[in-house]
Amino acid sequence: MINQREQWGSKLGFILAAAGSAVGLGNIWKFPYLVGENGGAVFILLYLFGVLVVGIPAVIAEILIGRTARKNPVGSFRSLTRGNPFWVSIGFLGVLAGFVILSYYNVIAGWSLGYIIESLKNVFAPMENPEKAAALFGSLSASARWSVFYSFGFMVLSVIIIMFGVQKGIEKSSKFLMPLLLIFIVILVMRGVTLPGSMKGIKYLIKVDFSAIRPQTVLLALGQAFFSLSLGMGALMTYGSYMSKKDDIAGCAVNIVALDTLVALLAGFMIFPALFALGMQPEQGPALIFNILPVLFNSIPGGYLFRILFFILLSIAALTSTISLLEVITAYVVDEFKISRKIATICFGFIVFLIGIPVALSFGLISDLKIFGLNFFGIMDFLASNILLPLGGLLISIFVGWVWKKDQVYSNLREGLKISEPLLNLWFFLIRFVVPVIILFVFLSSIGIF
Repeated sequence: MINQREQWGSKLGFILAAAGSAVGLGNIWKFPYLVGENGGAVFILLYLFGVLVVGIPAVIAEILIGRTARKNPVGSFRSLTRGNPFWVSIGFLGVLAGFVILSYYNVIAGWSLGYIIESLKNVFAPMENPEKAAALFGSLSASARWSVFYSFGFMVLSVIIIMFGVQKGIEKSSKFLMPLLLIFIVILVMRGVTLPGSMKGIKYLIKVDFSAIRPQTVLLALGQAFFSLSLGMGALMTYGSYMSKKDDIAGCAVNIVALDTLVALLAGFMIFPALFALGMQPEQGPALIFNILPVLFNSIPGGYLFRILFFILLSIAALTSTISLLEVITAYVVDEFKISRKIATICFGFIVFLIGIPVALSFGLISDLKIFGLNFFGIMDFLASNILLPLGGLLISIFVGWVWKKDQVYSNLREGLKISEPLLNLWFFLIRFVVPVIILFVFLSSIGIF
């Protein structure tokens, strides 16, 4: 029954858990290298614009669906549309997205966990250039034993947390992990900005060069604003289903987005001042985390300790995301099939891990197995990032803006709401006209239509 559904123990717990869902490898890994490849400060400016006009409205919409229906994504759309098959299938799309993303995200998270151990062993100390670090990463990621072992370990961590439920598992861990993540990232930022020559990196992040703007830069920034917030995969909808009707959705959404954006910006200030201080160029691409930074720490006083802290930070960011992805799947199974949380979490955590094994092996044993030029990892990433997430986000915004009756949207959103009527109207205008158009452009760009 509805009144038996578990709820968050506090508003802070929900905000930290939802922000943890949004904060992940995309903030620490993807955001900095996109900034480096797309003009620095001007990309950040476009990203912040995307966060305001797409991120906040879409976060509110997704949480609103979950809190109103108080069910998983499938159950939410079934409840709000009286079982309309099309919209129920959109709920399945969210669960599927969670399944697909977790299968390969957990592998990358396992790498970050493995790099904590490699850092403790000080294997990077003799490496004087990124090429040697790249060779090490290539050999480690190609090792079935190394990659599968650490991805299994990471899945075990996620399963243990989800087994304990919303308050004792997700909320309690988020209240510990998120402050720890912020402490570590601030320590690393302070180390980076105090290096001689770091001012060049700081200027790169705050001095806007509008001549660097290209159409693709705009789309990448808007896309990153969308993907960074874990939109379109049912996580925020699922977390929203555990909210109290007394909580202010809009206020919570702003805090969630602010925390996520803060971590992304701090990641930039953690990395680029150090890069510039050591004479490296910002355009390092995806290799930044596993190829460049391990060597970069060799040139920093106290680098051994700071390298360990960095990969702990990366693992924490990944963990707060993997638990939200696993919760989407678990909530669906528990709600729809009335299976106990413990059994559902263990079984489906193991199933996702098994699906992830070919992902882990796609850098080694089955690296030559490709479809449309993509290995298994690439296929799963393309399916999730380029199709499932933007399609899910697009349809969620269309549902709230055009399908759900406006008076019902307003009525449900006003419960616990602490913003003015003009801001409420502005939000509805954005979710109805602006958000779908921007996501559509990002979607079409991501699948190569333009």
